[in-house]
Amino acid sequence: APRAFPRQPAQITHGPRDRPRIALTFHGQGDPEIATALLTEAEKHGARVTVLAVGTWLDTHPGMARRILDGGHDLGNHTQRHIAVNTLSEADALAEITGCADRLKRLTGSIGTWFRPSRAPAASPLVQRLAHRVGYPHVLSYDVDSLDFTEPGAPAVTRKVLAEVRDGSVVSMHFGYAGTVAALPAVLQELDRRGLRAVTTTELLS
Repeated sequence: APRAFPRQPAQITHGPRDRPRIALTFHGQGDPEIATALLTEAEKHGARVTVLAVGTWLDTHPGMARRILDGGHDLGNHTQRHIAVNTLSEADALAEITGCADRLKRLTGSIGTWFRPSRAPAASPLVQRLAHRVGYPHVLSYDVDSLDFTEPGAPAVTRKVLAEVRDGSVVSMHFGYAGTVAALPAVLQELDRRGLRAVTTTELLS
Protein backbone atom coordinates (compact mmCIF):
# COMPACT_ATOMS: atom_id res chain seq x y z
CA ALA A 1 0.00 0.00 0.00
CA PRO A 2 1.13 3.60 -0.51
CA ARG A 3 3.31 4.97 2.26
CA ALA A 4 2.62 8.21 4.07
CA PHE A 5 5.61 10.50 4.52
CA PRO A 6 4.68 12.58 7.59
CA ARG A 7 7.08 15.44 6.81
CA GLN A 8 5.85 15.77 3.22
CA PRO A 9 2.90 17.88 2.05
CA ALA A 10 -0.26 16.29 0.62
CA GLN A 11 0.99 17.36 -2.82
CA ILE A 12 4.67 16.66 -3.38
CA THR A 13 6.64 18.65 -5.95
CA HIS A 14 10.17 17.69 -4.87
CA GLY A 15 12.19 15.79 -2.28
CA PRO A 16 14.84 16.97 0.20
CA ARG A 17 17.10 19.69 -1.24
CA ASP A 18 20.10 18.65 0.84
CA ARG A 19 20.74 15.19 -0.64
CA PRO A 20 22.16 14.47 -4.13
CA ARG A 21 19.22 12.43 -5.38
CA ILE A 22 16.50 13.03 -7.92
CA ALA A 23 13.45 11.15 -9.20
CA LEU A 24 12.72 10.63 -12.90
CA THR A 25 8.97 10.08 -13.20
CA PHE A 26 7.28 8.78 -16.35
CA HIS A 27 3.66 9.11 -17.44
CA GLY A 28 2.89 5.54 -18.50
CA GLN A 29 1.18 5.09 -21.83
CA GLY A 30 2.08 4.61 -25.49
CA ASP A 31 4.13 1.98 -27.32
CA PRO A 32 5.27 -0.73 -24.86
CA GLU A 33 8.49 -1.20 -26.84
CA ILE A 34 9.46 2.40 -26.12
CA ALA A 35 8.50 1.95 -22.46
CA THR A 36 10.63 -1.20 -22.21
CA ALA A 37 13.57 0.55 -23.93
CA LEU A 38 13.40 3.40 -21.38
CA LEU A 39 13.29 0.99 -18.42
CA THR A 40 16.18 -1.05 -19.82
CA GLU A 41 18.26 2.08 -20.44
CA ALA A 42 17.64 3.33 -16.88
CA GLU A 43 18.54 -0.07 -15.41
CA LYS A 44 21.73 -0.22 -17.48
CA HIS A 45 22.83 2.98 -15.73
CA GLY A 46 21.78 1.70 -12.30
CA ALA A 47 18.92 4.21 -12.22
CA ARG A 48 15.46 3.55 -10.81
CA VAL A 49 12.41 5.48 -11.99
CA THR A 50 8.77 6.06 -11.08
CA VAL A 51 6.03 5.15 -13.57
CA LEU A 52 2.53 6.62 -13.27
CA ALA A 53 0.47 4.28 -15.41
CA VAL A 54 -2.76 5.06 -17.26
CA GLY A 55 -5.44 2.42 -16.61
CA THR A 56 -6.40 1.90 -20.27
CA TRP A 57 -2.69 1.37 -21.04
CA LEU A 58 -2.53 -1.36 -18.39
CA ASP A 59 -5.67 -2.93 -19.91
CA THR A 60 -3.94 -3.14 -23.29
CA HIS A 61 -0.48 -4.06 -21.96
CA PRO A 62 -1.04 -5.81 -18.61
CA GLY A 63 2.49 -7.28 -18.61
CA MET A 64 4.00 -3.79 -18.23
CA ALA A 65 2.96 -3.54 -14.57
CA ARG A 66 5.11 -6.52 -13.58
CA ARG A 67 7.94 -5.43 -15.88
CA ILE A 68 8.10 -2.09 -14.07
CA LEU A 69 8.06 -3.63 -10.59
CA ASP A 70 10.52 -6.38 -11.52
CA GLY A 71 13.00 -3.66 -12.54
CA GLY A 72 12.87 -2.21 -9.02
CA HIS A 73 10.88 0.86 -10.07
CA ASP A 74 7.93 2.60 -8.40
CA LEU A 75 4.52 2.10 -10.03
CA GLY A 76 1.60 4.45 -9.51
CA ASN A 77 -1.75 5.68 -10.79
CA HIS A 78 -2.18 8.27 -13.58
CA THR A 79 -6.00 7.89 -13.83
CA GLN A 80 -7.99 5.44 -15.90
CA ARG A 81 -8.41 7.31 -19.21
CA HIS A 82 -5.93 10.22 -19.00
CA ILE A 83 -8.56 12.91 -19.35
CA ALA A 84 -8.46 16.30 -17.56
CA VAL A 85 -9.32 14.98 -14.11
CA ASN A 86 -9.45 18.40 -12.39
CA THR A 87 -12.35 19.44 -14.64
CA LEU A 88 -14.57 16.44 -13.85
CA SER A 89 -17.46 16.14 -11.43
CA GLU A 90 -16.70 14.48 -8.08
CA ALA A 91 -18.22 11.17 -9.17
CA ASP A 92 -16.38 11.11 -12.51
CA ALA A 93 -13.05 12.13 -10.97
CA LEU A 94 -13.43 9.42 -8.34
CA ALA A 95 -14.16 6.85 -11.06
CA GLU A 96 -10.96 7.89 -12.90
CA ILE A 97 -8.83 7.38 -9.77
CA THR A 98 -10.49 4.15 -8.60
CA GLY A 99 -10.56 2.72 -12.14
CA CYS A 100 -6.77 2.78 -12.38
CA ALA A 101 -6.31 1.80 -8.70
CA ASP A 102 -8.47 -1.31 -9.22
CA ARG A 103 -6.42 -2.38 -12.24
CA LEU A 104 -3.13 -1.89 -10.41
CA LYS A 105 -4.47 -3.91 -7.49
CA ARG A 106 -5.64 -6.72 -9.77
CA LEU A 107 -2.32 -6.84 -11.63
CA THR A 108 0.10 -6.33 -8.73
CA GLY A 109 -1.78 -6.75 -5.44
CA SER A 110 -1.37 -3.04 -4.60
CA ILE A 111 -3.00 0.22 -5.75
CA GLY A 112 0.53 1.46 -6.44
CA THR A 113 2.69 3.91 -4.53
CA TRP A 114 1.62 7.28 -5.97
CA PHE A 115 -1.22 9.12 -7.67
CA ARG A 116 -0.54 11.79 -10.29
CA PRO A 117 -3.42 13.75 -11.87
CA SER A 118 -3.84 13.59 -15.63
CA ARG A 119 -3.55 16.62 -17.92
CA ALA A 120 -2.56 18.96 -15.07
CA PRO A 121 0.70 19.59 -13.24
CA ALA A 122 -1.10 19.61 -9.89
CA ALA A 123 -4.31 18.19 -8.44
CA SER A 124 -7.21 20.45 -7.50
CA PRO A 125 -8.18 20.35 -3.80
CA LEU A 126 -11.09 18.05 -4.72
CA VAL A 127 -8.93 15.59 -6.66
CA GLN A 128 -6.39 15.64 -3.83
CA ARG A 129 -9.16 14.72 -1.35
CA LEU A 130 -10.49 11.97 -3.62
CA ALA A 131 -7.02 10.46 -4.11
CA HIS A 132 -6.60 10.44 -0.33
CA ARG A 133 -9.96 8.69 0.04
CA VAL A 134 -8.91 5.99 -2.45
CA GLY A 135 -5.77 5.36 -0.38
CA TYR A 136 -3.02 7.64 -1.69
CA PRO A 137 -1.61 9.79 1.16
CA HIS A 138 0.16 12.06 -1.35
CA VAL A 139 -0.34 13.39 -4.85
CA LEU A 140 2.89 13.37 -6.83
CA SER A 141 3.57 16.55 -8.81
CA TYR A 142 7.02 17.68 -10.05
CA ASP A 143 9.37 20.67 -10.19
CA VAL A 144 11.05 19.93 -13.56
CA ASP A 145 9.01 19.44 -16.74
CA SER A 146 11.05 17.89 -19.56
CA LEU A 147 8.36 18.94 -22.09
CA ASP A 148 9.26 15.74 -23.96
CA PHE A 149 5.61 15.30 -25.03
CA THR A 150 5.98 18.37 -27.29
CA GLU A 151 8.57 16.31 -29.23
CA PRO A 152 11.22 19.07 -29.35
CA GLY A 153 13.98 16.56 -30.16
CA ALA A 154 16.31 14.68 -27.82
CA PRO A 155 18.91 17.48 -27.38
CA ALA A 156 16.20 19.93 -26.26
CA VAL A 157 14.80 17.42 -23.76
CA THR A 158 18.29 16.77 -22.38
CA ARG A 159 19.07 20.51 -22.14
CA LYS A 160 15.84 21.40 -20.35
CA VAL A 161 16.15 18.64 -17.75
CA LEU A 162 19.82 19.33 -17.04
CA ALA A 163 19.29 23.10 -16.85
CA GLU A 164 16.62 22.76 -14.15
CA VAL A 165 17.37 19.60 -12.18
CA ARG A 166 18.92 19.94 -8.70
CA ASP A 167 19.06 18.05 -5.40
CA GLY A 168 15.62 16.62 -4.65
CA SER A 169 14.06 17.35 -8.05
CA VAL A 170 11.15 15.33 -9.41
CA VAL A 171 11.30 15.31 -13.22
CA SER A 172 8.23 14.79 -15.40
CA MET A 173 8.84 12.64 -18.50
CA HIS A 174 6.73 10.38 -20.69
CA PHE A 175 6.74 6.90 -22.14
CA GLY A 176 5.70 6.81 -25.78
CA TYR A 177 8.16 9.27 -27.34
CA ALA A 178 11.28 8.10 -29.18
CA GLY A 179 13.00 11.41 -28.36
CA THR A 180 12.81 10.58 -24.64
CA VAL A 181 14.61 7.27 -25.23
CA ALA A 182 17.27 9.11 -27.24
CA ALA A 183 17.70 11.77 -24.53
CA LEU A 184 17.92 9.43 -21.54
CA PRO A 185 21.55 8.22 -21.87
CA ALA A 186 22.88 11.79 -22.02
CA VAL A 187 20.68 12.81 -19.06
CA LEU A 188 21.83 9.84 -16.96
CA GLN A 189 25.50 10.37 -17.86
CA GLU A 190 25.41 14.02 -16.84
CA LEU A 191 23.51 13.20 -13.61
CA ASP A 192 26.28 10.71 -12.84
CA ARG A 193 28.92 13.33 -13.54
CA ARG A 194 27.20 15.72 -11.12
CA GLY A 195 26.88 12.99 -8.51
CA LEU A 196 23.06 13.07 -8.67
CA ARG A 197 21.55 9.61 -8.21
CA ALA A 198 18.31 8.79 -10.03
CA VAL A 199 16.17 6.88 -7.51
CA THR A 200 12.51 5.94 -7.07
CA THR A 201 10.30 8.60 -5.52
CA THR A 202 9.90 6.35 -2.46
CA GLU A 203 13.67 6.32 -2.04
CA LEU A 204 13.93 10.06 -2.72
CA LEU A 205 11.64 10.77 0.25
CA SER A 206 12.85 8.03 2.59
